[in-house]
Formats: sequence, C-alpha cells, structure tokens
Amino acid sequence: MDNVALVTGADRGLGFGLTKALLERDWTVLAGSFLDWPELGSLASAHPGKLKILDLDVSSDESVRAAAQMATNEVSKVDLLICNAAVQLSTRVESIRDDLNFDHMHKEFDVNTLGPLRVTKALLPLLQSSPMKRICFVSSEAGSIGESQRTGWFGYCMSKAALNMAAKNIHNDLAPRGYGIRLYHPGWMRTYMSGEKNLEAHYEPEEAAQFALAHFLAERDDSRLNLVDWQGREMPW
Repeated sequence: MDNVALVTGADRGLGFGLTKALLERDWTVLAGSFLDWPELGSLASAHPGKLKILDLDVSSDESVRAAAQMATNEVSKVDLLICNAAVQLSTRVESIRDDLNFDHMHKEFDVNTLGPLRVTKALLPLLQSSPMKRICFVSSEAGSIGESQRTGWFGYCMSKAALNMAAKNIHNDLAPRGYGIRLYHPGWMRTYMSGEKNLEAHYEPEEAAQFALAHFLAERDDSRLNLVDWQGREMPW
C-alpha cells in the first residue's frame, strides 16, 4: 500500500502546504478539515483517490473519534501523523496588566495541546500497523521557555510549552516501541492563524512545508527528542 499521512488543520496555511507537498511525493493523504476552505476541495479533485478529506475538530472528542473511524474505513495504516492544527487568539495581550481573556486561553489549550493528544491516541491503532510509526508535532519558538522574550501571549505560549511536554511524555512511552516522535518549529509563516493572513512573516506556507517535510521524512535517530527549527537547529526547551 502507498505511504499514508494524516495531517490536521489541512484547510489552509502550513497544513494545506504539507498536504499538497505530500501528494506531490505520491503519498495518500487524509486531510483533517475544520474550515471547509475551498482550496482543499479543489486539491482533492486534482488528486482523486489520493486525498481523502476528514471532518475534524481536534478540540472535540466526538469529532476526533469519528475522524479516526473514517480513517480506519479508508486505510489499513497511517505511516505519518502530523499534528498541525492550532489557533492563536492571545497575541494582542502583551502584558499581565492587559485584559486577559481566559476563554481564549482555554480554547488555545484545547486545540494546541489537548488536540494533538486526542488525535494521537485515536490514531494509535493505525500507526501501530505501519513500519514507519512517525508522529510529528508542529510546535513553536513561542513554547521555548529558554528563548522566550515575550511579555504576553499567555495562552498561545503556554499551550505550545505544554505541547512540548506532551510530546516528551509520548516519546518516553512510544519511542521504545518503535515510534519516531518529532517536535518542530516551522518559522514565521504567512498564515491565517490569528484570523487574517500575516503578510509581514518570512515564508509562504508552501515554502515552509518543504522545510518541514525535509525534517519529518528524513531518516534520523529518534532515540532522543529535541525541538528543531526549520533550519535544523536544535532549540532550547
């Protein structure tokens, strides 16, 4: 059977770029869709049988279970799981002195931290059936305590730091069982994560996707987990 990947948050941004780049490498892709962005449907039409769109809200237990069942109905294994879906709602908060929106923070944790846990747990049976067994988490320099210079962004930064810890615990558990766990910072991208496209960033998502896949698909020693950026640099926790 073809190599199979599941990408969360595939409607646009990095997730869409990863989906497109994997299809160009002749992978079968299960694309987690939350926004019903039109480009993903057009991409599916251009790759009949290779791109399968799954309705997936990573913040919902029910949605994740339903998507995992749909994936099981479509494929017998998942070789590569890319947990990419994320929200960024707290960037306007620059100080503890500002108004803090705790509902936004709860949402950031539910999507950015608990979402990858939900998806990974639900996909374990399909991952276990693969000889590759690779799980990649898209994190951020915002989650690096050692490099942080920010005075705010509380929900987003804390959710990414918590994701890093979740990845570490998963690595401790699954790496001895043949899984490869990778944690990645993709750089500053022109995405819609904060609601509108960030035109000041350095990279278009399609370009960032090529950097990311170079790391996700490389053969390397996964016995030690580290946080790696798009330049291959190991970042401090």
